Amino acid sequence: MNSPIIAPSLLAANHGEFALGIKAIEEAGLKWVHLDIMDGHFVPNISFGPQVVADLRSRTKLHFDVHLMLQNPDRYIAPFIKAGSETITVHVEADHDVAKTLKTIKDAGVQVGIAMNPDCDPKRLLPYLDSVDLVLCMTVFPGFGGQSFMPSVLESIKFLSNERKNRGLNFRLEVDGGINTETGLQCRAAGADTLVAGTAFYKAPDRRAFIAGLTA
Repeated sequence: MNSPIIAPSLLAANHGEFALGIKAIEEAGLKWVHLDIMDGHFVPNISFGPQVVADLRSRTKLHFDVHLMLQNPDRYIAPFIKAGSETITVHVEADHDVAKTLKTIKDAGVQVGIAMNPDCDPKRLLPYLDSVDLVLCMTVFPGFGGQSFMPSVLESIKFLSNERKNRGLNFRLEVDGGINTETGLQCRAAGADTLVAGTAFYKAPDRRAFIAGLTA
């Protein structure tokens, strides 16, 4: 299994002080930040676009793990690549030619991910597993931070972890939604190696201790 990575979601930081949210991640000794991009169509909320990503890129060397929760993600790949994204993840449920979108991202030299919502059959991801660097299982319905973890997704994580092992693949298996120490460890036991923690990270009284509890 890949070594564990914690990728705090900037969505849970103060939106008026994103630079401080980035600094908190760096001070905690982490290497990744998760950037949730929402369009108000695929999910019922709006976050920010490529200009914010570009502005943040000039302030940090953190790995930009960009999650496009967009109805037509294929239309926005180029701007987010130009903005400095290092991993771009798109949803299997969105309205686009999934294989073509994944190839466009990979051909640009950017790591590529495929995501699924909690009610999605993980078998829908099978045709794409050999062409991605990351698989993201949403453990809440995307759109808003602070939601409760859905334990039913653990079965999907186990299924994808077994598929990865059986096919000799090495994609990262990421989870996002309601991740705290308890749920994060449940996901790791199921096979996840990349944990997106938003509210729990930013509200932790001791962030390094919180991280240690997830990566032990």
